[in-house]
Amino acid sequence: MDYKFLLQRFYSVITSPVRAWETINSGDRPLKEVRNSYLLPLACLVAVSKIAGSFFLVNRQLSFTYSLLTGINYFLLIYAVVFLSTVILKEMTYAFDLGRDFATSFRLIVYSLTPLFVCLVISNLFESLIFIDVLALYGLYIFWEGAKKMLNIPEHKKMPLLIITAVTVIVLFFVFGFALDKITDRIYYTLFD
Repeated sequence: MDYKFLLQRFYSVITSPVRAWETINSGDRPLKEVRNSYLLPLACLVAVSKIAGSFFLVNRQLSFTYSLLTGINYFLLIYAVVFLSTVILKEMTYAFDLGRDFATSFRLIVYSLTPLFVCLVISNLFESLIFIDVLALYGLYIFWEGAKKMLNIPEHKKMPLLIITAVTVIVLFFVFGFALDKITDRIYYTLFD
């Protein structure tokens, strides 16, 4: 895992998305490296923050096993949302006559979700700061800039693609989150309670 890449890319995506997309568009990293050195560490960080926040601050009456299950739940949630959103975006770009490239769609989704990952780390650690998740909307701007650079999208197709992608990610996040919460609760109260 390339931690230097993770930190540099994270910083550039958050502070200067336009410049970051220019670097990303030049194809500097293979898809496998983006997944292993960017998505997985951030998903693990979100999961660990969920475990810590759940165990130390929220569910003090439940065992550590429940907190561990909620952390695994969040890791799976992020992974599922990213990959399903990527597949849906790939199909949408085909429908919008912008090509059909999984790698481009994956990069757009992963890097655009960076502000969400930061917000989730904070709100998972301190549940009272859940309002901070609103700052994840900065990801829409990151997606907008990335779509301009990576897809060469015509002006009249930008807004519909942005709206459909945002709604897709939000719906997938809540649907899978709800389903995984139910599964986690069922597993915990059946096997460990």
